Amino acid sequence: PQNNMNDLGADTKGGGKSSAAADNVVEEIRAKGGKAVANYDSVEDGDKLIQSALDAFGRIVCNECCVLMFSASFLLLSISDLIQRVHLRGSFLVTRAAWNHMKNQKFGRIIMTASAAGIYGNFGQANYSAAKLGMLGLANTLAIEGRKYNIHCNTIAPVAGSRLTETVMPPDLVASLKPEYVAPMVLWLCHEQCQESGALFEVGAGWIGKLRWERSQGCIVRQKNQPMTPEAVRDQWDKICDFTDATKPTSIQESLQSVVDVLSRVESEEEVSANPAAAAASASGINPAVGQKLPPSTFTFTHTQCILYALGVGMSTKDPDHLRFLYEGHEDFSCLPTFGVITSQAAMMDGGLSSIPGLNIDFTQVLHGEQYLELYKPLPTSGISFFAIKHTFNVLSIINTYNGDELICYSQFSVFVVGAGGFGGKRTSEKAKVRIPCLSYKIRHREPKQYPFPLRLQAALYRLSGDWNPLHIDPSFAAMAGFKAPILHGLCSFGFAARHVLKHYADNDPSRFKAIKVRFAKPVMPGQSLQTEMWKEGNRIHIQCKVKETDAVVLTGAYVDLHGTSEASPENLTQSELVFAEIGRRIKDTGSELVKKVNAVFGWEITKAGKNPAAQWTIDLKNGNGSLHRGPYSGKADVTFTVSDEDFMEVVQGKLNPQKAFFSGKLKVRGNIMLSQKLEVILKDYAKL
Repeated sequence: PQNNMNDLGADTKGGGKSSAAADNVVEEIRAKGGKAVANYDSVEDGDKLIQSALDAFGRIVCNECCVLMFSASFLLLSISDLIQRVHLRGSFLVTRAAWNHMKNQKFGRIIMTASAAGIYGNFGQANYSAAKLGMLGLANTLAIEGRKYNIHCNTIAPVAGSRLTETVMPPDLVASLKPEYVAPMVLWLCHEQCQESGALFEVGAGWIGKLRWERSQGCIVRQKNQPMTPEAVRDQWDKICDFTDATKPTSIQESLQSVVDVLSRVESEEEVSANPAAAAASASGINPAVGQKLPPSTFTFTHTQCILYALGVGMSTKDPDHLRFLYEGHEDFSCLPTFGVITSQAAMMDGGLSSIPGLNIDFTQVLHGEQYLELYKPLPTSGISFFAIKHTFNVLSIINTYNGDELICYSQFSVFVVGAGGFGGKRTSEKAKVRIPCLSYKIRHREPKQYPFPLRLQAALYRLSGDWNPLHIDPSFAAMAGFKAPILHGLCSFGFAARHVLKHYADNDPSRFKAIKVRFAKPVMPGQSLQTEMWKEGNRIHIQCKVKETDAVVLTGAYVDLHGTSEASPENLTQSELVFAEIGRRIKDTGSELVKKVNAVFGWEITKAGKNPAAQWTIDLKNGNGSLHRGPYSGKADVTFTVSDEDFMEVVQGKLNPQKAFFSGKLKVRGNIMLSQKLEVILKDYAKL
């Protein structure tokens, strides 16, 4: 061990100065084979203290500052800033002096020495308690800011016999509470293998305990458009203070998300209530995490995120077919279907899993096992807020993603926690989408379609879509997890496979995509090539992904389901198709002129014989030179009309007045109804149609 032993040599009240205290400790360390130098500067001269350590040893690990003062009570307490200067300001100054050195060497371990007085309070120590809790806040922020530089910061609240405690503890207790029962904890927290950061520990007498914040489920005590009253607080006080199924927030983001969720619940006039399934599970001895239903969360994105995701899963301007996913000005600009996992992942990772009551697991040990994604309509490309409802069934998280009230996609994240157990209940969920254990003999021996793709900087690019796990970017973090280099995100391989299927079997048409299921088998390393093998069986495409260089299978038991082609059979053919075909030709001829006159997007849902809808059309007279789309539309219509095929033809031919059709219920309108006045520009003069 190498120690820069700093002690100003003041007495326990902060007065005087002597080198004896530091010299004595240095002699003890050297006598036991360690290396140490003494430093007698004040902690307020942090730069000098740190330079002394650098001159002697060349690196910095931790700091500890302490001076103790008691007074009778808060009312009698004088304002002495010595306590704040030594504990809080001194810790800040010493750490600030060391910070850039740690940052440059990409390694640092900071240990703040707090106190039970700061955590719980103590009579006569108001100033000391305030300073010590201030050190904890400082440590928590340093842990966040130091994360990307491999600088970890933790706080200990030790109980040990020392010059400071011998005045307040019985002599026999001081003798029993040896510093030797605290020091090993500090050494471990300083070790390069220790990945703990932002934690608080009580330690003494050979015992160590970790502390964390706990928060009750709470209660909303106001209603929409109604004032909040102290009487409402009083009436709900027991519920506010009830720690049954308490949550354990670990970040300010989780804290703020709770407030944001309250705003949305109040607006929708929902009530806060415990999940009945979770309550029943708890009563039966099953971990309360099982069956949890969490509040909605939001995810907002623009076309930039759609493009960034497409680049992250390997799309390139070298392939002209990729432009519809990379260029927002493309006439068929679309969002890749597998972008749906990004919205779902945001719901889980932004405090979702960590806020589940009873889910007390080490998140560094969580492995992504399987993934299922199903789309109910093509994803929009921008300006949409998604609300996700999360459920947890043992190792299965189910997320429904909505655009307003409309269900857009459904996801299942199957995860495994190394070394965890004891959840109780079923080991699997009947809700889990099954994977294909192995391809059938017939399929497996059919010549596959192969799409190799070299991977170099893909992990660095993909993480920009929101998966910030350092395992995929930081070599030192990857090494601690047992990998020679940062590995590729499993969901990146997932995206590669899906877009390969979309290109080969669906002509890059996102509306053909229905669902995908995969199991993650092995990691992919930088520089390797990912190869997707595909076999078609009806509308299901069986897939497996391999590393081309090693032949190792990385995605297995996987498939993509596609919607059938949209060619209309004779019985489903609508008369209105002839009208829309002519509208399409007219847009090609005079689209730019129509865009200037109309500047709107019209959606049409044409029903026939009770089938709703038998056909979908979108007339885009807002973007570019105008366009006509058949089938689901990836954008958002300004106004949507639902009408039967027969009534549509009656309206177009002038036999049915649109206003009468609307009031009689034959023509239904959603969106900006005033835009219907501009339909005349499109549908007038039926003879030309």
